[in-house]
Amino acid sequence: MATDFYQRQSDARRSTWRLVVLFGIAVVLIVSSVVAITFVAVDFQYQRTNRRPGSQIYVIPAIAGLVSLLIIVGGSLFKVWELRHGGGMRVAEGLGGRRIYPGTSVGVERRLMNVVEEMAIASGVPVPPVFLLDEDGINAFAAGYSPSDAVLGITRGCAENLSRDELQGVIAHEFSHILNGDMRMSIKLIGILHGILLIGLVGQVLLRTFFYAGHGRSRSNGGKDGGGGQIVLVILAVSVTAIVLGFIGTFFGNLIKAAVSRQREYLADASAVQFTRDPGGIAGALKRIGGSTAGSQLEAPNAAEVSHMYFAEGVWQGIAGLWATHPPLPKRIRAIEPNWDGKFYKGRPSAKSFSSGQLAGFAGAASKATGAASKATGADAQATGAAAGNKAGAAAGDAAQDAGEVPISLIDEAYLHVGDPTTEHQHYAAEVIKQLPSVVLETVREPYGARAVVYGLLLDEQPEIRKGQMETLQQHATPDVVKLVVKLQASIDGLDIRARLPLIDLALPSLKAMSMKQYQDFSHCFVSLAKADRQINLFEWMLAQVVMRHLQPQFNVVQSPPVRYYGMQRLQSECATLLSTVASAGNSEERAAEAFEAGAQLLPELRLKRVPRKECHLAGLQDVLAKLDRVSAKHRGRLVDACAAAICADGHVTWQEAELLRGISDLLDCPMPPLLVKKTDT
Repeated sequence: MATDFYQRQSDARRSTWRLVVLFGIAVVLIVSSVVAITFVAVDFQYQRTNRRPGSQIYVIPAIAGLVSLLIIVGGSLFKVWELRHGGGMRVAEGLGGRRIYPGTSVGVERRLMNVVEEMAIASGVPVPPVFLLDEDGINAFAAGYSPSDAVLGITRGCAENLSRDELQGVIAHEFSHILNGDMRMSIKLIGILHGILLIGLVGQVLLRTFFYAGHGRSRSNGGKDGGGGQIVLVILAVSVTAIVLGFIGTFFGNLIKAAVSRQREYLADASAVQFTRDPGGIAGALKRIGGSTAGSQLEAPNAAEVSHMYFAEGVWQGIAGLWATHPPLPKRIRAIEPNWDGKFYKGRPSAKSFSSGQLAGFAGAASKATGAASKATGADAQATGAAAGNKAGAAAGDAAQDAGEVPISLIDEAYLHVGDPTTEHQHYAAEVIKQLPSVVLETVREPYGARAVVYGLLLDEQPEIRKGQMETLQQHATPDVVKLVVKLQASIDGLDIRARLPLIDLALPSLKAMSMKQYQDFSHCFVSLAKADRQINLFEWMLAQVVMRHLQPQFNVVQSPPVRYYGMQRLQSECATLLSTVASAGNSEERAAEAFEAGAQLLPELRLKRVPRKECHLAGLQDVLAKLDRVSAKHRGRLVDACAAAICADGHVTWQEAELLRGISDLLDCPMPPLLVKKTDT
């Protein structure tokens, strides 16, 4: 992509501060206008009655300014708080979106879900819930505070009128917003601007009150005017003033959205091209918008509120594009295709783009992925067999892979790939999904079966431990779920280690569709099953944490952790605990000490001391990771790098250790794409 993940996160944070500054300027201007207008009105009233103004000429405007300030700030704080839980869902449902469930068999919906699943697994993030908006315009958006609670919204015009490559370009653009930290900024923008727009809403309420009061008074006193008539006139004056100020707030709000959003769209376009390596995909989608009668416009009543989130302009741009939250289509296209001839696409793509194989599933994409990924990745021969549970197929790989080892260079530089998926990762993800056992893939795409798949992933390989886990499962789960676990277990047991995290990513949107009662039962059973394994290892623990980390925001109020630490000097204990736990996993005491030192060398300013193995409790590690998640992105990247160094210290890395690194990276909110073995590494 254009810049690395950590820099993009920092840029997004700076954009958020820029938003706050612009909001502050707008608030000052609006409150100042309220004070000035009130002062003029009070002074006029005193002059009209020939009375000498006292202190009231200053007190009343001050009170009016304070009230307006409280309305703006209070409205913004309330809206931000309201959106902190399930903000993405609220946005999608507010626009009239209908949720598409992972198990859908409708052609266009199935094609859309296939593309989203590919992109998510390739990016190392959970598959987000997808909402279909009944709009003719070609548009899309990503909304949420973090990858855990992100949702995608796609218009019907986008799903039906784009070829698969064009649709991939749009989805890649939206995933770049997820990875770049743009979503959190966009959600905050909705909340912050709500307070500015609230002044206008108050004016409308007061105006309705005026008409009601005036009409009621005329009926009660036969139209005779009394002293209360002045009160009605005051209400009229205040309401009209508030409405005018509301228009001012709308003007400033749209300017703020435009100032914050435009450059992020250029970055997202560039990231999408990097991801797909197909400039024609996203450029074709933009050309099709330009040639479409409906364009990218949305008709939903509150479409303007989230206009900065869309793939393309969704509402009127204002005079001369002053309020445009997106660069003009020609500029975006020429940034991708400098030699563009200026022609837009008319009508829908050719029938070739909507072949039955593509609409049904991965038939077309999988064959393309097989050829392209086999050239880019030496591990695909193993992935084809192992990911499907065919361990005999894994023997087709080279000697290192047969031994279950990963090239050191791959792990040593893994942190550099955080947030930077490529087309090779996309092809690999498509192939992994294709090669999953059909019974597992079909089951994981619906809420009932997804629970059974996750339970099956937690079952230990050792018969004695598994027996105890099954007894626990029978105590806490319904008999039909237990029966399904038993049915699936042979297929799950045969999965390659690298298919387990992708399978969890596929399960999450189905699990998020559970009812609250189902979630509570699942959570209780899930925790009991994990505790039943008294010898749970770090990898199993990590899988369990990934599931609950991404599932909890759907059902509980989980605040996205703000950045609290811009250095790690105050987190020596937490850093030492994390590195000590990783270093001790599967190593002797001597090798664990060497692994810890290798990781600690990358954090020289901390002077870390290894925590004894007996003090490295997994229960405490959860709190450690939660605290480390509040460190700035750059330093979280350094932690991932240190963990990679600890894993590589003994010169031998297994695929379980490699996937453990990906899991820890996920828990630190640094999404790492699948690790691909290239021919040069083997």
